[in-house]
Amino acid sequence: MSVLLLRLAGPLQAWGDSSSRFARRTTRREPTKSGVVGLLAAALGRTREDSVEDLAQLELGVRVDQEGMLLRDFQTERSLSGDKTMPLSERYYLQDAVFLVALGGPRSMLEELDRAVQMPRWPLYLGRRSCPAALPLALGLREEYADVRAALEQEPWLAAAWYRGRHAGLETLEIVCDAREGETCESRADYPLSFSLTGRRYACRPVYVGRVAVPGKALPAEGQGGTAAAFTVPEHDPLAWM
Repeated sequence: MSVLLLRLAGPLQAWGDSSSRFARRTTRREPTKSGVVGLLAAALGRTREDSVEDLAQLELGVRVDQEGMLLRDFQTERSLSGDKTMPLSERYYLQDAVFLVALGGPRSMLEELDRAVQMPRWPLYLGRRSCPAALPLALGLREEYADVRAALEQEPWLAAAWYRGRHAGLETLEIVCDAREGETCESRADYPLSFSLTGRRYACRPVYVGRVAVPGKALPAEGQGGTAAAFTVPEHDPLAWM
């Protein structure tokens, strides 16, 4: 199976879903399908009125290689005339996050997308226009993997050197993938039906959330520090500096 790999990294990212509206614009902790499809559509040069059905049907898998820190930003706005003040809004971003994105589908389509991401028709952003992508973004087409999830399991860890040093004991990475038949899953309202200016429309998609071993690291065997199922990643403590 052909698999297209992308590296989504940058100072800021913002992946809103159906709950990110009005004066409070939140972000998920990993890229949404609508966000990735929007990025690919921009690379191809499609307008908001063009169909994205073919892109939305690609199988998507995301691996969280470097967890981002949450940033909350207060924004004020005035009308062009300056006589009207808009409501104070809150916008949330992820700082210094790195994700491996794997896309599965027809080879010819993935080849076209690979070329488009390397030479995009429109600028590419990580969820919002204030979030440009760092390079390299396109990691190329792979034929050696059986499917999207095999790529997420085997592709080298993309985290920065400083992050690896701080998380030397990390053994597993979270993955978020399109669910397959029979899997335990959750619902996400981020399947894009239309990006039209007259009204964006989304549907729910079933999502599988799991973990894979950090590539190049062996998990401890049973009786030697536990099992993969028992392993948990410590939560970030925002008050650790105190």
